[in-house]
Parts: sequence; structure tokens; C-alpha cells
Amino acid sequence: MSRVHRDDRGLAAVARVREVRETDSRIGLQRVLAEEAALAGRLTALESSIASAPVPATTTTVELVAARTQLAHVGILVGETRDQVATAEVVTADARARWGADRARLAAVEHLLERRAARRRTEAERRAARDADDLAAQRWARGER
Repeated sequence: MSRVHRDDRGLAAVARVREVRETDSRIGLQRVLAEEAALAGRLTALESSIASAPVPATTTTVELVAARTQLAHVGILVGETRDQVATAEVVTADARARWGADRARLAAVEHLLERRAARRRTEAERRAARDADDLAAQRWARGER
């Protein structure tokens, strides 16, 4: 789109705006996906720490209560992290839908610009063919065959 026809300046401006919006929404989606992946990794780490928590066979009551309290706190963190992951999934779905809509809008404007350019090329080819026919008819009329 380096060279824009004078009739397409307004539509080219719309295409530039749509391209910026599409880029912004794509970057936003990438950030949200990274945040979701980080939260999912944190959740996995917390769940594995609970699953691999050692309970020694001989412990004192104080040690047992401390270990149970620590596991309870990790369990609370797991619940909170699950809620955050669920929220991140909703935000990701919204960002993906927004990016898809912006991408479709940009594609529509680009398609319209391409159709206009193709129409102008077709008209130019018709004019060139008509001019060539006129020149050939003039030569034939003069007997220059």
C-alpha cells in the first residue's frame, strides 16, 4: 500500500487505523496469553507442592500442626490461583474475539482496496485495447496493413 490512488486516500486512512487496532489487539492477546500461562504454571507448582508434601512418620504435635497449617495456606493459594486462572481464561477468550473481529475488519478494508485497484487495472486494460483497436482501424483505413 505504498502508493495509494487518489480516490482511495480515505479508505487507505481507514485501513491504517484498522491495522493499528488489529496490531494493538494482537499484542493485547499475546500479553493475556502470557499471563494465563504464568498463572497456570503457578497453579501447577502449588498443586505439585501439595501432592509432594512429606509427612514424616515420627513428628511432634507442634510439627504436625505447623505442617497442616502450611498445607492449609497452600490450599487457599491453590483456590485463589484457580479463580485467577478462570478469570484469565475469560479475558483471553474476550481478547481473542476482539483480535479476530479487528483482523476481519482490516481484511475487509484491504479486500475493498484490492477490488478497487483491480477495477482500475481492468479499465486501463480496456482503454489500452480500445486505443489499439482505433490505431489498427486507422491503419487499415489508410491501407497500411
